[in-house]
Amino acid sequence: MGGKNKQRTKGNLRPSSSGRAAELLAKERGTVPGFIGFGTSQSDLGYVPAVQGAEEIDSLVDADFRMVLRKLSKRDVTTKLKAMQEFGTMCKEREAEIVKGVLPYWPRIYCKISLDHDRRVREATQQSFEQLILKVKKHLAPHLKSIMGYWLIAQCDTYSPAASAAKVAFEKAFPSSKQPEALAFCKDEILNVLQDHLLKETADTLSDPQTVPEEEREAKFFRILTCSLLALKKLLSMLPKKEMHSLEEKLMSLLSQNKFWKYSKHSVPQVRSAFFELASAFCQYLPELVKTEAPRVCPAVLLSIDDSDAVVCPALWEAVLYVIATVEDCWSHVNAKKGVLPKLWTTLREGGRGLATVIYPNLLPFISKVPPGIAEPKLEYFRTFFSALIQGLSSERAIASPSESSAIITAFMECLRFAILQKTDKEDDQRQIHQMLIYDQLIPLTDAVLKEPRLQNGPLFYQIAETLSTWEAKAELSDDGSTDEVFQKLLSNFWDHLLKKCVLYVDTLDADEKLLFAISGMLEILQNPKSATKPNNRKSLKIRFTDEDESERNTENGKLTEVRNSDCEIQTDLQHSSLLRKEPLENLVCNLAELSIVYVNEQKSEQHLKFLSALLNSFSSNRVFKVLLEQGNDVSSAQAESQKEIKAHHESPSVKFLYMNLITWLKEDWRKDTHFLVDILYSVLNCCSTNDERKIILDDLTKMDLKWIIFLQIIQKACSSTTKLSLVSDWLKGDTLGERLVMLAGDLCHLGLKPIAAPSESSSSERWTLLSLVLSQHIKNESLIGETVVERIIDKLQAALSKAKDLSEAGNTEPSVSFICDVASSFFSSVKGCLLMPSSEDLLLTIFQLCAQRQDATHLTDLLVCKLKHTWMSGVHSLVHQLRSMQKQGTFLHKSALWVKNQIQSSSLDVKSLQVLISAVSDLLSKLMEADGQSGYLVAAYVEHVTPNKAEWGKLQESLSTEWMHKPLLEGRLSMNCEPLGSCVKLCGTNKLPGHLCASALLSKMVLLVLENGLVHGNDDAERKKIDNIIAELLYSLQWIEELENPPCLLLEYLHMLEEMHITYEKFSTLSNTTSLQQTIFDRSEEHGRLWSLTMAKAIRAENTVSCEMKQLFKTTEGFVPLTEGKLHTLQCLSPFLIEEEKKELVFHCVAKLMTCPQTGLSSTDGAFGCLSILNSCLNDRSIDCDHLLPGILKIIMSWKNDNEDSFLFSCNLKETSAELLGFNIEMIRYLPLLLKYSTAPLAENEWDFIMCSMLAWLETTSESRLLYHVPLVQIFACVSCDLASALSAYFEAASPETTENLPVNLISEWKDFFSEGIHNLLLPLLVKVTGETKNASEGSFQSSVLTSLGEALTYISKDQLLNHKLPAKFVAGQKTNLPDKLQTLLNTLSPLLLFRARPVQISVYHMLYKLMPELPKFDDEDLKSYGDEEEESALSPPAALMSVLATQELLLENILECIPVGEFAVIQPLSDEFCLVLGYLLTWKLTLAFFKAASSQLRVLYSQYLRRTKSLNKLLYHLFRLMPENPVISGPTSEVPNKDTKTFFTEELHLDVKGTGALSSQIPHLACSVYHITLKDLPAMVRLWWNSCEKRVFNVVDKFTSKYVSSVLSSQEISSVQNSTQLFNGITVKARSAAREVIATYSVDDIFIELIIQLPSNYPLGSITVESGKRVGVAVQQWRNWMLQLSTYLTHQNGSIMEGLSLWKNNVDKRFEGIEDCMICFSVIHGSNYSLPKKACRTCKKKFHSACLYKWFTSSNKSTCPLCRETFF
Repeated sequence: MGGKNKQRTKGNLRPSSSGRAAELLAKERGTVPGFIGFGTSQSDLGYVPAVQGAEEIDSLVDADFRMVLRKLSKRDVTTKLKAMQEFGTMCKEREAEIVKGVLPYWPRIYCKISLDHDRRVREATQQSFEQLILKVKKHLAPHLKSIMGYWLIAQCDTYSPAASAAKVAFEKAFPSSKQPEALAFCKDEILNVLQDHLLKETADTLSDPQTVPEEEREAKFFRILTCSLLALKKLLSMLPKKEMHSLEEKLMSLLSQNKFWKYSKHSVPQVRSAFFELASAFCQYLPELVKTEAPRVCPAVLLSIDDSDAVVCPALWEAVLYVIATVEDCWSHVNAKKGVLPKLWTTLREGGRGLATVIYPNLLPFISKVPPGIAEPKLEYFRTFFSALIQGLSSERAIASPSESSAIITAFMECLRFAILQKTDKEDDQRQIHQMLIYDQLIPLTDAVLKEPRLQNGPLFYQIAETLSTWEAKAELSDDGSTDEVFQKLLSNFWDHLLKKCVLYVDTLDADEKLLFAISGMLEILQNPKSATKPNNRKSLKIRFTDEDESERNTENGKLTEVRNSDCEIQTDLQHSSLLRKEPLENLVCNLAELSIVYVNEQKSEQHLKFLSALLNSFSSNRVFKVLLEQGNDVSSAQAESQKEIKAHHESPSVKFLYMNLITWLKEDWRKDTHFLVDILYSVLNCCSTNDERKIILDDLTKMDLKWIIFLQIIQKACSSTTKLSLVSDWLKGDTLGERLVMLAGDLCHLGLKPIAAPSESSSSERWTLLSLVLSQHIKNESLIGETVVERIIDKLQAALSKAKDLSEAGNTEPSVSFICDVASSFFSSVKGCLLMPSSEDLLLTIFQLCAQRQDATHLTDLLVCKLKHTWMSGVHSLVHQLRSMQKQGTFLHKSALWVKNQIQSSSLDVKSLQVLISAVSDLLSKLMEADGQSGYLVAAYVEHVTPNKAEWGKLQESLSTEWMHKPLLEGRLSMNCEPLGSCVKLCGTNKLPGHLCASALLSKMVLLVLENGLVHGNDDAERKKIDNIIAELLYSLQWIEELENPPCLLLEYLHMLEEMHITYEKFSTLSNTTSLQQTIFDRSEEHGRLWSLTMAKAIRAENTVSCEMKQLFKTTEGFVPLTEGKLHTLQCLSPFLIEEEKKELVFHCVAKLMTCPQTGLSSTDGAFGCLSILNSCLNDRSIDCDHLLPGILKIIMSWKNDNEDSFLFSCNLKETSAELLGFNIEMIRYLPLLLKYSTAPLAENEWDFIMCSMLAWLETTSESRLLYHVPLVQIFACVSCDLASALSAYFEAASPETTENLPVNLISEWKDFFSEGIHNLLLPLLVKVTGETKNASEGSFQSSVLTSLGEALTYISKDQLLNHKLPAKFVAGQKTNLPDKLQTLLNTLSPLLLFRARPVQISVYHMLYKLMPELPKFDDEDLKSYGDEEEESALSPPAALMSVLATQELLLENILECIPVGEFAVIQPLSDEFCLVLGYLLTWKLTLAFFKAASSQLRVLYSQYLRRTKSLNKLLYHLFRLMPENPVISGPTSEVPNKDTKTFFTEELHLDVKGTGALSSQIPHLACSVYHITLKDLPAMVRLWWNSCEKRVFNVVDKFTSKYVSSVLSSQEISSVQNSTQLFNGITVKARSAAREVIATYSVDDIFIELIIQLPSNYPLGSITVESGKRVGVAVQQWRNWMLQLSTYLTHQNGSIMEGLSLWKNNVDKRFEGIEDCMICFSVIHGSNYSLPKKACRTCKKKFHSACLYKWFTSSNKSTCPLCRETFF
């Protein structure tokens, strides 16, 4: 096809267009050619109207429609499909007038496209047509004739969605009453179309052979043929009767064509099927026409009778039956004996070839229509016919399909009855036929079915029974002697032959068990077809038996169990059946029974015994038992004695049989299967006359030592049938059985719980099943056995389970616990009133306890726990429903509540145990709530029983460790002036939860359940109060955990469990009003203070409101006085929630009280201590305006000092100090930073002196008391003293000139020279001492808080103060150093502290060392001159103290991180040991890199050489790629591609505060990113070297990460540093282009002008920087290339910025111009990595080389000759 851009033929200026071509045609000829598309001839255009004039279309049709109609004529399927769908939509949406414009063009399109090959197009066409019809309605009428033929064909489409769419359209166009008229109106046109398709069209005329493949053409042609045949049938069926005659002539022309009749032999089955359907329609609607055409019709249909195609068969047989019914002389047109019947026999012999269900139901009508002449001689004819049927049944296909075999059997029996009823002229013939039918056909068929298990469930036996009934009825009629005789003879024949067959099978030793089973089943059906389950009615052809599955199962097992289970099986229906049946059947049974008992007695034949059981089950009459007894006369002596006893009691043969034979069989131990023996027992019982007689027999059996399974089977069978139950009910209720069952229960429990090997599984499981059955099976609300027996058995079970708890260590209690579960479960769930027995309540409690404990404790498996849970749930369910009717409380609920209460208070639970307990109690409550009227009462009582009383809650609170106090005291949220009382248990070691936590969690869960189910009513205040108390305790527990600094994992698990189980305050607040709860907590806070006050603050924060009652406390001075600890803490915690007015009021109260405070009461709670505490709390969050009061308070404090200096703990040791004084001092110290922060009025000189001197004095006290830091208040004293020092340092550091003006004159200088010095001289040694004494901060959390404050104060130390430190000297043997002693001591003292396991120490040491780093390289610089050039590849270590720390860290870090692959993010838990280790490592590197940056270029080379040798940097980089997150974006919406505004760890500065206010979790990742950033910036060459040596995976990870997150930041920094560079070169100008990542350097000297473009790569600095040449003037090409290479080398190999690289290169070029020659090895003046000049000269050629280049030359070439002149180099 001509593409748009291809070369055109010369002169052809416009692309081709089919639309334009059509226009040209129209212009030339005036019209478009008459017939468009493929047709048979041009002349006959009746039903495909051509479109006249393309212009007309344009003028009449809407433009959109025109477009769509054009698309419809395209070849492409998708185009057509979319166009058609579009057409439908447009028809629906456009106005009717526009749509009508399309009508003239629609028929042509429809007629063509409705036959399209693609089925989707056809379906869419019909759907669009429907839309068109709905729019244009009756305007379609003029076009009907041209469309109707195709429309009818479309309704018969083989693709059913398309057909149904066409039908829907047809129904939309014509209501059903008008449809025949419409067809009649167009009938001629329709017939024309159909005849053309049937007679004229071919595959090639319907589709274009040039464009459509042959396969597709044929498929379309065959489809249209099929549809046309079906359309003709449809036309016949729908036309009104009166129109039929007018059709006949037209149809005659069709029927006269041979081509039409050949369709009966067509190769395509669909066509054949349609043809036969049409043939049936002809017979139905035009019988006369068919009769005239009989010579063609009959052969076409009858000779195809063996067509075995599934598509064709149904239509064919319909046609066959129509033809033989319509055409009387049809057999004269075919040769029946040679042509039709042989074909039929073949089909039948092959079992219908899989189509039996279709063919066989038609056989009876077919043979009934075969005339006598053809069916002669009858004997042979019937023999052939029935033999063929039997042969067909034996085909594998028929046997395998129940529906097929059942169709064949049914047809056989129908035809057999028909054949029997046929009269013949000679009586002799008739007798022969009857004999043949019985002997040669029916009996062999029965035989075949008996032998084939798959056929036994078929309908044959039922059919035989039915047939026998009709014959018997005829035999009993005595009107016509002859028929009577005939049928009697028939019957006797049948029974004789059947007896012979059965005897033949039974009378062998190895009789087939399945066969015997089949015989007994057959006899049962023959005896009573009504009670045996009937097959379904023969409406549907598929016959299925309701007992099919069951009997199949039974046959497979080979067990002769009873097939039917109805209650009337024993009361047989024999009296109803005629004597003609009863007599021969009983004879047959007796014969077979006699044979069987002989085999049983003599040969011990098991299968005969089972057969006998099955026979007796159906035929349990004394006559049969007599026959059996006669055969079993040879009795052993033992039996003879018992016989005498029997004779005294019983005369009945059945009982004799029981004692003489059955008991012996029951006692045989080797028998595995005893079901059938129990069936015989029931047959015997059935023959007994009274219930007493039966009970005596069964009691006898009970006393004998029979296996338990026999009793189990007796009871199971009794439960399954009321008839059987009535036989044994007296025995079940009797004492004999009861006693044995109680003994059995005892034995079983005893056996199962002995820690020895249990008895064999199967026998014990049978016994358990038996127990379960007798306990739980109830019939008509009565238990099977006596009530007392039940109670005794339950007692035994409960006792056993209680032992199971103790014995469970033995571990093998599983089977018995499991069995007890099953028994109890079925007992609880099925027995009404069972739980009102005390024994069963105890059993329930035991099971509940087993479920409410952890499996580790009970040693039970998951499966068992599930079972137990199910058991007690069903028990409680029953209990609740029984209590409802009884109106009393069960002991189970009371006992279980007390047990649960004991569990939660014992502090013996871990999280898992608590979870199990809570789940169990929740389940119990939810069951209690199901009790309708009483649930509220039951649940409330239960909760009441479990809840601890006030004293118990108090004990539980006291048992909580006081560790919680540390945090609120330190943060100043609470103030205390007494030593805390309570448990000081360390939390870290324990794995059991405190009782308070367990109790509050469990009770809260219960309360929430109660609220969820709405069991508490709004007006119930007492209930509400109880609920509030419980939730308050939960909040108390949660607050306790929240206040702990590092809660152990156990508590975190606990919190997680609460979340999972939805035990939260949020949940409570959604369910209930929280006002009263707040009041409860407030009352407790006022009374007790401490943790309750913090809990109150949390609750207020959650609700965001403060109630009026709370405000009353400080509104009035009375509420305020006297100030107790409770009130103080309450006020401290309330203060953040007060509004400004209220706060002011509170502050005024306090100040007033301070002014009037007596000297003696300064440190009491109700004195100055309390007021200061409240003041500090109010000032803390700076929301009130009372600055004018602050200096006044300072004056009050100063007055106290003047009057009572002892109260101020200045420069003393705190060993003897009271807690009250400590508390008072702490509050004063806390006040001073607040004063500095908020006071606006300038302070006087004496006030400053007081503040500064007090601060130093308090610090001295802190320093002296370092051994008392374990005392909480001393520790807090130390912290606040250091904080005061920090506050002052920060104040002076940040003081602006305006502030300084207001300060006293010498204050700043005094601060710098004296006070600041004093602080650090005290604190630096203190830090060293404290860290020296505790190697590990985790030894006491007190350390970390002191260290935090101490470290914070030390970060303000200046560099000079550090250098003039007063620390004792510390040196390390063998340490290489150029540093002065004082500095070395400082490094040796502080560096190891980077390893200290406390973050504050590490950070403060880092800040101090960071100030020193720039000072260190200068000492190495002086030493550098001594190194000279002589030492090849020399290296110099960065500060040795740092390097030794780094070496230690590397070893430890290797262990932690080696298992994590590079590139995967290792999450480090904040404040763990690993956290401190990684933090120290990264800080050490930050210091090393800072040191590196401060060094000169030459030194850097030496340092980097050292790092390369020790491989430290490589290790660092590997670690960094484990510590940096994969997506280093600072929280916020993460985007795949970082845009300019995305904040990452690389774009944001990292602030390391000692107090660590930021999120700790992101600190390590941020720090790692920061270190990587600095490394890339300051050591790019080394990172590049490392990167190039990485393995491929790591290489890619590094490349991807760096390009994505770091390169852009670094490039822009590098370029902006070039732009802002203050480094000015002589003769070189530098410009930067940030957008293009380029730096342009222009170098000009004299006449030489060089421009260089330095391009940064996208993965800068990993990729190599490219240097391109710009303009150059006056430089030789070779020289120019050398210089470019040099610059590239410098930028790649030097660890510095672009500007440093450029300056090196400039020096090189300058040196060249100064006349210094290049080194002839590297062709550069300045060496690429150590920046030296060529100094080593050859004595022969006088050329100079770099010493490093020569060294490399000699080592790589293994010669010591000059590179140029090849002389030996000296």
